Amino acid sequence: MRAPAPLPVRPPRLSSARRMAVYTIGAGIWLTGATWVLSHYFLMRNGPFGPAPNPLEFWARAAHGAFAFAALWLFGVLWGAHVFDGWRSLRRRWSGGLMFGLSALLVLSGYLLYYLGNDGMIEATSLLLLVSDGAHAIG
Repeated sequence: MRAPAPLPVRPPRLSSARRMAVYTIGAGIWLTGATWVLSHYFLMRNGPFGPAPNPLEFWARAAHGAFAFAALWLFGVLWGAHVFDGWRSLRRRWSGGLMFGLSALLVLSGYLLYYLGNDGMIEATSLLLLVSDGAHAIG
């Protein structure tokens, strides 16, 4: 019978380059999302046929989508370099599990926003994304 592998003494630490990627992508996705929320809900302008979207809304959403793809890449990098070994260390499982769950919720809601065709469903998913992103920022 083979003995189980020893657990690491402490969770693995991210290199400074990976930590900078986490901060840059996290700040970018948050700032572009906040810009979209502001332009969509508070910066509407009056057009000849009623309220019209602010031109900033499209660009904020496009940049947010680009940062979301970068966040998916980052999630894969963190999974291989940090999450798996951190889970095996038996430390901070609650907060790590919460971060993983919120990240999965953000990925799912972003996927639904991209592929849903019903405007009502898009609005509901957008609000879910806004709430879960706020919880993710706090966590």
